[in-house]
Amino acid sequence: MASPRRLGAPDAKNRTVLLDATERLMVEQGYAAVSSRRVAEAAGLKPQLVHYYFRTMDELFSAVFARRAEQGIEVHALALQASQPLWALWRFSIDPAATALTMEFIALANHRKELRAEIGRYAERFRVDAARVIEEALSRYGVDPEEMSAVVAITLMTSVSRVLIMEESLGMTTGQKETFEFVEAYLRKLEGEPRVEELEALTGMPFPNRPA
Repeated sequence: MASPRRLGAPDAKNRTVLLDATERLMVEQGYAAVSSRRVAEAAGLKPQLVHYYFRTMDELFSAVFARRAEQGIEVHALALQASQPLWALWRFSIDPAATALTMEFIALANHRKELRAEIGRYAERFRVDAARVIEEALSRYGVDPEEMSAVVAITLMTSVSRVLIMEESLGMTTGQKETFEFVEAYLRKLEGEPRVEELEALTGMPFPNRPA
């Protein structure tokens, strides 16, 4: 019986380079443009190395998503420790770069059942974890749970923001400015002006400004 083919170490430098190249291609050209040959070219490596580290392209896509999702979970957890968790959630949700990659993964998942299930698991994990923090925050602000529950607040902010960023990428302008202003006026009512420096210090990353 033949022994299973050995794969490169999970923490190998070349593996990280391949993940970076795949993510970059997805953002810049879309998931449909990603092939083992193009990934190798973008990474500056030989094509056979792609399958040395990943048995299939599905495995490569899953590894790219898992890495980004774990990073997102960690940074979200740090951000939600801020004194203004609602602003933290909103600022993350309107990051155009993150939204672009998320949309590519969602489009890709339409053709890959396992990836679709994996995205669902991470999204559910984030929503459940964030709900606990947001529920405490809304209680502090005196928001009646019947008026706005934590899960509704999270769902609205993350869903509306994704649609707004997607529409902006298409050149749409009608309702964009008004919707951003509506959401941020409500956040100011609850949490005041965003303390961007605190949020950036907690996470170690810059927070995006509202799109113009």
